[in-house]
Amino acid sequence: MDENINIDQMEEQYFDVLKEIGNIGAGNATTALSQMLGSKVDMKVPQVKLLEFKDVGTTMGGEDQIVAGIYLVVEGDITGSIMFMQKKESAKVMVSKLMGGMPSEGDDFSEMEQSALKEIGNIITGAYLNSLSTLTGLKIFPSVPDLCIDMAGALLSVPAIEFGTIGDKLLLIQTDFTDDVELSGYFVLVPDEESYGKIMKSLGF
Repeated sequence: MDENINIDQMEEQYFDVLKEIGNIGAGNATTALSQMLGSKVDMKVPQVKLLEFKDVGTTMGGEDQIVAGIYLVVEGDITGSIMFMQKKESAKVMVSKLMGGMPSEGDDFSEMEQSALKEIGNIITGAYLNSLSTLTGLKIFPSVPDLCIDMAGALLSVPAIEFGTIGDKLLLIQTDFTDDVELSGYFVLVPDEESYGKIMKSLGF
């Protein structure tokens, strides 16, 4: 198979594989999150979609809503970027749980809360990348996570600008975690065009 496949022409079987990666990754992320929070965390079946950049903000409930995003660049056998995004309210609840139930003060995130958010994002994105690496046999190295709190549309413009040459498509995995409250998270995977080909080739397509 040509490693420089056109993402706009991805066949349904490719998408099924990406969905499977999303399902396994979400399961691993839930386990990691449960261990991190010290409580049982359930997960709904993740919704996996291949979307154009312009539709992602709407899918998340609007481009103007404030979200916390953990952004990492991926290197190794494949290159691209990944981002774990949470609505601000969900992020506040998760950080509070991680910090032993300490209530969050004010509307903004303190330095300690931002550090906790990065750690959450690091563990969740790590779980997804480990799943992808295990399934494909590819070596994948994430960068140090970068945290940004802004409108969803602004955060999504970062990978859109950096990797916009791939046909403006990305893989969006929506995962709803629940312990005593429901927490939505969005995992955005943006491999560059050559990397899509490598992923599919490693899976036998």
